[in-house]
Amino acid sequence: MSEYYNVADIFGENVFNDTVMKERLPKKVYQKLHKTIEDGTELDLETADIIAHEMKEWAIEQGATHYTHWFQPLTGVTAEKHDSFITAPDSQGKILMSFSGKELIKGEPDASSFPSGGLRATCEARGYTAWDCTSYAFVRHDAAGATLCIPTAFCSYTGEALDQKTPLLRSMQAVNEQSLRLLRLFGNTTSKKVTPSVGPEQEYFLVDKEKYLKRKDLIYTGRTLFGSMPAKGQEMDDHYFGSIRPRIAAFMKDVNEELWKLGVPAKTQHNEVAPAQHEIAPIYETCNLAVDHNHLVMEILKKKANEHGLQCLLHEKPFAGVNGSGKHNNWSITTDDGINMLDPGDTPHDNLQFLLVLTCIMKAIDKHADLLRESASDVGNDHRLGANEAPPAIISMFLGNQLDDVIEQLVSTGTATHSLEGELLKTGVDSLPDLMKDATDRNRTSPFAFTGNKFEFRMVGSQDSISQPNVVLNTIVAEAFKEACDVLENADDFDKALHDLIKKQATEHQRIIFNGDGYSEAWIEEAARRGLPNIPSMVDAIGALTTDKAVKLFEDFGVFTEAELKSRAEVLYENYAKEINIEARAMINIASKSLIPAVIKYITSLAESVNAVKAACDCDISVQTDLLKDCSALLAQAKTALSQLEKVTDAGLEMEDGKARAEYYRDVVKAAMTELRAPIDKLEIIVDKKMWPMPSYGDLIYEV
Repeated sequence: MSEYYNVADIFGENVFNDTVMKERLPKKVYQKLHKTIEDGTELDLETADIIAHEMKEWAIEQGATHYTHWFQPLTGVTAEKHDSFITAPDSQGKILMSFSGKELIKGEPDASSFPSGGLRATCEARGYTAWDCTSYAFVRHDAAGATLCIPTAFCSYTGEALDQKTPLLRSMQAVNEQSLRLLRLFGNTTSKKVTPSVGPEQEYFLVDKEKYLKRKDLIYTGRTLFGSMPAKGQEMDDHYFGSIRPRIAAFMKDVNEELWKLGVPAKTQHNEVAPAQHEIAPIYETCNLAVDHNHLVMEILKKKANEHGLQCLLHEKPFAGVNGSGKHNNWSITTDDGINMLDPGDTPHDNLQFLLVLTCIMKAIDKHADLLRESASDVGNDHRLGANEAPPAIISMFLGNQLDDVIEQLVSTGTATHSLEGELLKTGVDSLPDLMKDATDRNRTSPFAFTGNKFEFRMVGSQDSISQPNVVLNTIVAEAFKEACDVLENADDFDKALHDLIKKQATEHQRIIFNGDGYSEAWIEEAARRGLPNIPSMVDAIGALTTDKAVKLFEDFGVFTEAELKSRAEVLYENYAKEINIEARAMINIASKSLIPAVIKYITSLAESVNAVKAACDCDISVQTDLLKDCSALLAQAKTALSQLEKVTDAGLEMEDGKARAEYYRDVVKAAMTELRAPIDKLEIIVDKKMWPMPSYGDLIYEV
């Protein structure tokens, strides 16, 4: 492609989107498919055959030879099995290219080979992928050629969801149904569908590929297990929004181009706070598409980084002492005719529909804070949350001055009579325009912040799927809407019942609102006084999935069965132990085979130098001998810590109970890892750089 192109000309060119379907499908077939997408009606096989044929013909025109059911198992990444379009050769040895409706609708991967938390035994292999026609098929071009990718759900032979997509679609149905009930109460008879809209901001690091390949810890675990801070970190804040370096800009250009071709509306890109850290953010999309597209974003960031001699790091905390990466999940609910239910309007104090929606969300977040915290839990995020770079592990809501004032009026007097207005911001420079500033500031320390017409859930980890946070948000809000509608639909006096319900919910759940500094110690004390849960680690959070409250919530709305919840909890406990085990064994391997031998070599060289100086002259060699003693002491400390880590890591493998094993790795193995890292990081500062076998933090984050 030439250097200059029109984005509108390439956007979606590799997507079997609505425009393509309208052009290629017979009118009646297109209408049937559209009805399935909009209303959830079942698609008959004859119609599916026609769609499959046209999809195949279109894909072949794009260069595709294979197709795959592209799905999201509980591994944290996507999965796919490729089949070619060719049929068996005929009697003359010729083949045809075919693709049936049955092949489009249904696939059959091995369910026992993916995490199931005990839902499927090893001998029980059958599982199914089912076409999700609400997410467009696309052709992906890579080293394998061109492949038609069909977004699908993944379930077991016995019907349980084994993926991220199925519960997401269920939760979207739940919030749609209850939102329509709420809208009807206010006389809205025109909106036919309500859909959660999501815009995920994706943070990531880029490092030089050659240096990355010299860091076994990054290769095995995605983060540095050893490393001392360079003289300069992020103290000067000069990287944030700074000028993008040419090598990175070229990478970003290629990322955008491929994303646009795949229909991903990538919009914003910039340098983030930490050196070598960046961000990409899309325009808002329906929840299901946003989740699928975010997986594509992560895949393409890695792919294009490799093509530019770079490595993309999606781990939440690849470098200790440097800002970690998150994924801000911007969430709202919007009708098919363009009404944003989270838009407060110019006078939110008298926008009763908005006030009901707002207080319902307050109730949902307060009641299910533990579930929302769990939805953002992973091993890497434990290093990030509450570390003065991300929201604390305590769930709270930021509403800002304007809405906080409205809620305070409702609680104190029962009626809101006014809303704070924005003021004119005078720049003091004649040539610059005066600006209307918003009625409220923003709060970067809040985990769940209202930002004008949406909520920004800031806790999600950078390498995680955004599916689970949105499953939780959709379902808990659906529950709050349902409970409100149950009251209001049966009220004799609707206006009075509405007024009383808004006041009741605002009063009972005002404790979840916090507009202050979430990083402060005072907030931790205040949150405890309010009775808000403080869940410090992933292992502590997992139990929220299987409480009686959670089981009832998800079963009532058909999002998860109790068996599915228990299986997911088991998968998470197992994954936690496995990831820490991999990190521990990587530390053992790197320390014993690389770092400690390098230190011994340096100490030997230093000792020889000391002896040579002694023999050559009667000089003061106290500096050299002190250095030798310091290195030897740190080496002994490292060797002792290494032996302890080996011992506790092996012991953890013998534990069978998933939760107990996860707790053991969190409390015992991670502590032993810290003990080993401390002396080795000190030694890195002392040992001759030419002898240190791995690139330093400075090499990685500044030499990109």
